[in-house]
Amino acid sequence: MSWDITGMAAVANIGASPKEIFAALCAGQESRKPLKAFDPDKYRAAYAYEIDDRPEGGGDIPRRATRWLTTVVSQAVADAGLGEDLSQVPVLVGTTMREQRSLELWWRDDAEVAVEDLHFGTALHAAFGASTTYTFANACSATLYALGLATDMIELGMADTVVVAGTDAVTESGFGTLDRVQNDLPGALRPFDATHKGMLMGEGAAAVVVQRAGIGSRPVHARVRGVSMNCDARHATAPDPEGITRAVQDAHRRAGVRAQDIDLVMLHGSGTPRNDQTESSVLGRIFHGAGTGPQMTAIKAMTGHTLGGSGLLSLLMAVLAMKEGTVPPVLGLTDPIPEARGLGLVQGAPAVGDLAIAQVDAFGFGGINAVAIVEAAR
Repeated sequence: MSWDITGMAAVANIGASPKEIFAALCAGQESRKPLKAFDPDKYRAAYAYEIDDRPEGGGDIPRRATRWLTTVVSQAVADAGLGEDLSQVPVLVGTTMREQRSLELWWRDDAEVAVEDLHFGTALHAAFGASTTYTFANACSATLYALGLATDMIELGMADTVVVAGTDAVTESGFGTLDRVQNDLPGALRPFDATHKGMLMGEGAAAVVVQRAGIGSRPVHARVRGVSMNCDARHATAPDPEGITRAVQDAHRRAGVRAQDIDLVMLHGSGTPRNDQTESSVLGRIFHGAGTGPQMTAIKAMTGHTLGGSGLLSLLMAVLAMKEGTVPPVLGLTDPIPEARGLGLVQGAPAVGDLAIAQVDAFGFGGINAVAIVEAAR
């Protein structure tokens, strides 16, 4: 069983389309910049991976997350050959912060923000006539949760086409919380490297159009083979190896694949020591004995942690990696942590190869885990 991905769109700090983002990842240039959203003197961390679309002269503006959302939805439906009337098409949005930054600007700077504008459904209805919209705040796994629900809706006959999207802007409350709870000060997000010290926030949005197999009018980008999700609720912040293991194994089962069938893994790779160690150890056990094992990469080293949309953004990069036969490297990875040294982490330069099946990991606070398996359209 599979579902067709017929439309794709994304925006991040390193590009305004999936192709631009993928090209930047392959080029492997440092992308973090000094924090602009709010006063960096209040915090230990001085950098973030922000989208540079604020007004000249500084300051922040509300509803940036909503603007990116409507942009990527419009681009994805156009890519799929659909009109912009989504009155009969469900739109599922994954996020972590929703429009919390707009609320902060209203409270602190008297920005004009209407209560109804804090809900993404308002803008989706105004822009596309969308009448069925759902927002899922499932931490860092939100968009892969939404993707799994989209495939369920199609399989249950509730829809033939579903738009799945995610968006998040940097919030001062979120940035400040991370700044306080991380023991060390991360100068950059460095997944799986011995120098990793923690997570830095990024910004961005992504969207896909998922359709029942064979009904689309445009060429298929890739196929969703299966999505697994669970919530082990073992700890508020620390990932649970058992919960993650169950999520990966269930994704393989749903997709009808074995560990040795996976050619590429898009790692969650948040750059926090506990996450990197746990994800590495789990994958080391799962892929032990699976031949040479899959190639692996982690895009947060260049995009920062884009929170709710990060899983879907990784999935889009997996689709392009399979199309191009190229895997971007993990920026800054020179000395892998011990748990990751047996994995096929791509370092230094892009790797090439025939890639047919990819695994996409997304693991959030509270043990909210999701894993998607996607297949190249050949």
